[in-house]
Amino acid sequence: MKALVFEPFSGASGDMVIGSLLDLGADESKIRDAISDFDLELAVKEVKKRGIVAKKVEFVSMNARRKKSVGSYKDIISTIEGSGLSKVVIQNSLSVLERIANAESKVHGEPKESLFFHELGALDTIGDLVGSSIAFLDIHADAIISTPISVGSGFVDTEHGLLPVPAPATVEILRNSTLLYQGGPVATELLTPTGAAIFAHFVQHSEPFLPQMRIEKTGYGAGSKDLPSPNVLRASIGEIEESVFLLRDEVEVLETNVDNVTGEVLGNLIEVLMAEGAKDVSIVPAQMKKGRSGHIIKVIIAPQDTSRIAHRIMEETGSLGVRVMQVKHRFIANREQRKVKVAVKGIEKEVGVKIGRDAKGNLLNVAAEFEDAKRVATELKMPLKEVIKLVEEAARKKQ
Repeated sequence: MKALVFEPFSGASGDMVIGSLLDLGADESKIRDAISDFDLELAVKEVKKRGIVAKKVEFVSMNARRKKSVGSYKDIISTIEGSGLSKVVIQNSLSVLERIANAESKVHGEPKESLFFHELGALDTIGDLVGSSIAFLDIHADAIISTPISVGSGFVDTEHGLLPVPAPATVEILRNSTLLYQGGPVATELLTPTGAAIFAHFVQHSEPFLPQMRIEKTGYGAGSKDLPSPNVLRASIGEIEESVFLLRDEVEVLETNVDNVTGEVLGNLIEVLMAEGAKDVSIVPAQMKKGRSGHIIKVIIAPQDTSRIAHRIMEETGSLGVRVMQVKHRFIANREQRKVKVAVKGIEKEVGVKIGRDAKGNLLNVAAEFEDAKRVATELKMPLKEVIKLVEEAARKKQ
C-alpha cells in the first residue's frame, strides 16, 4: 500500500507542504498553470536549512496592487469557485478554507460571512489552498499519515495583537481534527492556521511514531524561519502494511476474580457496566484457590472511566480489589449504524445493521442488529439465522 508520511518536527505551513510534495515529485507545471487563473506565479528554488536541501515555495502576484489587498471569506470563495479549475480541486480547496473560516469565526465571535482574513487573506493563501490540493492529488497516495506536529511556543504578533502559540485559530482547527501535536521545540510559531487546516483535511492518520514502512523517496519543504534546527517539513513515500489503515482506540482493561457471586448478579453486572459506558464486558469461568469455582471479570473501558467503573464493579460484586491492565491500544473499525429494508417472505421489514470500515472506507463487516432480527424472526415465525443472513446480504449489496 502506497503511503505518504509527513514528519512535521519543525511545524507546517502551506508553502512547506507544497514544497515537500514538489520535492517528492508532484508536477510543478500543474500548480503553475492552475494559479495563473489568480494572477499568481509560482517561484520555486532550492535552499539549505541547517545543511538540508529543501524546496522553498513562494507565490508572486502579477498584479502588485492585488497582492496587498485584504481578502474576505466571500471573496476567496467566489474567486476559487469561478476559477475554472476541476471540481475536485475546488472542493478540496474550499474544504480547507472552511476549516480556517470556522476556526476564525469561533475564536473571534464573528459570522464567517463577515470575516476578513488579514494575514490569511492575501492571494498567496489561495495559492496555498489550490497548490496543496493539486500536489496531494498528483502524488496519488493510498493513505496520508503524519507524526505529531510541533507547534512552537511563546507568542505571535497578529492583527489582533500578541497571541499565544499556537494561535487560537490554530488550536480550534486542531481541536476539530484527529491530529496529534506537541509544543516546542523553539519559542516561535511553527504551525500556521493554513498549515493546520491543510493537514486536518488531507491527513487520514496521526501516529505517535513513524509507522513501519519501506521508504522509496523523501522530500523536504522549506519554511521561512532560520532556527537552531532545520525549518523544514519532511515527507516520504513508501510501502506500508494494511494494518495502519485500522483506527486506534486508547483503552484500559479492568479485571477482578470473584468466587461468591451468583449467575444472576453476573448477568446484571454486564448490563449495568455497558449502560455505564464500558466498551465490552466478558466473564470467564475459573477455578479459584482451595478448588472453589469462580469467575474472572474483564471490562474494556476508556482510560478516563477507570476509577468510576472500578468502583461500580466493587459495588455490584463485593470485590475488594480491581486490577488495571494497561494496554497500548486496540485496533478498531470505523463503525456506523443504519437501517436497511429487506423483503422477508414477501413482507418488507426494516432492520438495523452495524457496518465496519477501515480508515480508507473499505468494507470490513456487516452485522444485523440482534434485537431487530429477533423481532422479525418472531413476527414471521422464521429461524433467526435465516433472517440475519437475508439482512446482511441485503446490506452488503447496498454498500
